[in-house]
Amino acid sequence: MGLLVVTPAAPLSGLVASLWDCDLPRQAHAYDRILPSAAAQLVINLDEDETRVYDEHLRCTRNAGAAFDAPASRSVLIDTAEQVRVVGIVFHPGGAAPLFRERMDAIAETHLDLDALAPGQGRSLREGLLAAPNAHARLRLLEQWASERMQAACAARHPAVTHALRLLDAAPGVQRIDAVAACCGLSPRRFGALFREQVGLSPKRYARLQRFHAALAAARTDGRVDWAGIAADGGFHDQAHLVHEFRAFSGMTPTAWLARRGEWTRHVALA
Repeated sequence: MGLLVVTPAAPLSGLVASLWDCDLPRQAHAYDRILPSAAAQLVINLDEDETRVYDEHLRCTRNAGAAFDAPASRSVLIDTAEQVRVVGIVFHPGGAAPLFRERMDAIAETHLDLDALAPGQGRSLREGLLAAPNAHARLRLLEQWASERMQAACAARHPAVTHALRLLDAAPGVQRIDAVAACCGLSPRRFGALFREQVGLSPKRYARLQRFHAALAAARTDGRVDWAGIAADGGFHDQAHLVHEFRAFSGMTPTAWLARRGEWTRHVALA
């Protein structure tokens, strides 16, 4: 039992950040809040043939056991009771669009059955994973499946999107998007459309989300958290601006997040 995370071999590593296998005891709390990410994820539940997400009013969206979490800039809740034997793929931002030949801006903020993107493959992939003898075998099978899809689609991120992501990630603040477009050799309009198509978020919203995650990383300390200092160092106008962005992306205040944060960066335990 435990969590196993591996980085795939090239060339799949150009689209996929990691493959993971989770086999853990049931949690004492009922729900986790999942903080938003521009990195799409494929999640396959091996304990139940279903995946569930909830909104702030605990209204449930049910998907098949193999489901795709599209890029998101809003948090959702998940049911911890079904998150005990799960495997998944975390894509780099912009990595899922070419592999599935799907516009990410058309499905952003949603959760879909894998069969909606890869018809007929959700059940067969899940059944193959259920038959695998251990975590390493499951991740080898998952990597083989993704590699075959990548080869069949001749999948690759657009070079301009790859360059833009590198620029935006190097300085996680809201940069002048027209300057980033110019560095990529594109007009602002063409750059924005291409970025949204592959990443699922506008360049500006992506930059804001990355700035939020940089603030989270800065706050993960054992000592007293200096929110004013994090706001100043992170490119926020002031601490009130940081709190506003925190609420917008996480649905929580920084203080509430601090009281409930746990071992996993994107998971916040709720009652």
